Amino acid sequence: MRDVSIIGFGQTPVGEHWELSLRHIAAQAVLAAMQDAGIDRADALYVGNMIASETSGQHHLGALVADFVGLRGIEAFRVEAACASGAAALRAGYLAVASGAADLVIVVGLEKMTDAIGNSITTALAEAADADYETPHGLSFVSINALLMRRYMYEFGVRHEDFAGFAITAHQNAVNNPYAMFRRPITKEEFVQARMIADPINLLDSSPVADGAAAVVLCPTDQARSFSEYPVHIRACEVGTDSLALHDRRDPLFLEAAYISVQKAYARAGVTPADIDLFELHDAFTIMAALSLEAAGFARRGEGVRLAMDGAIALNGRIPISTMGGLKGRGHPVGATGVYQVIEVAQQVTGRAGANQVPNARLGMAQNIGGSGATVITTILEA
Repeated sequence: MRDVSIIGFGQTPVGEHWELSLRHIAAQAVLAAMQDAGIDRADALYVGNMIASETSGQHHLGALVADFVGLRGIEAFRVEAACASGAAALRAGYLAVASGAADLVIVVGLEKMTDAIGNSITTALAEAADADYETPHGLSFVSINALLMRRYMYEFGVRHEDFAGFAITAHQNAVNNPYAMFRRPITKEEFVQARMIADPINLLDSSPVADGAAAVVLCPTDQARSFSEYPVHIRACEVGTDSLALHDRRDPLFLEAAYISVQKAYARAGVTPADIDLFELHDAFTIMAALSLEAAGFARRGEGVRLAMDGAIALNGRIPISTMGGLKGRGHPVGATGVYQVIEVAQQVTGRAGANQVPNARLGMAQNIGGSGATVITTILEA
């Protein structure tokens, strides 16, 4: 297997892009990534997407995007793993280059969610849950995470306001990210008083529905310097899985798929949690941030939330997270999120994160979660 590096990336601002179609928003990210890498061709293109068929009435995204960006004829297809679709597409691209099947691969995460109205977006997202045993009983992804959060608070004696640090940190870091959806800070008082969605999850516990596309270009590491002044080596990109339904898990409060994927990633990269300088975790809800920190080995069971309470997740903290706003502040266009996360880690480890630069960042990790934790992909990057 060959080593693989990122040699270029492009991203659109996350927000409401009613004036752009699915193909146009994809093209903006892909063409920016190709320009950044200095290429006008590719061997393959993989599209990470979750719900385009429901929100845009469009399947068959690989050929659609490849044709629209001027790459008609190359290998191209969509990869779907719920909210982990972006990282799943990265995994496909990584394996294609590592195996020698391709030399230049484009990976784009893509989602348009805000064209859908009413409950249709909630229904589309719920398709990532168990269609036989969860959704027929009325469970949405907000309510599934509400069940997790309520149980976590009960088991570990945690108050709802103790989660405030996750949302406050994300919004603070989004202020300096020109691609973020919510570029304003919030206070603890605003967090506590936010409108309830599904008790105990309120509006500021939850990431927003959004549109966005993000793309990276991959090539063999031994060729990367001929394309880019800032290549980023993918030290690991590993997958873990668990049951879709919460009730089928050995312990609903432990993200076993995250644990499996991160342990595989640590082993592949030859590192430990102590070596990681920043962690772009999947903070779709504040409870997911706490559970991810615990599964990845940065906190003991029931103590992930304490990292937010103690400021350990700040840019100058012990383990900085959501350094460009995370899913909460930057936004969560579901199929695109995993690629945004990887770009943000790449910016950090190459010293190009601007005002949000983590001091001396060398090794960064991204973790993209599908469903309530059924598919988890962990990627470790180094400049």
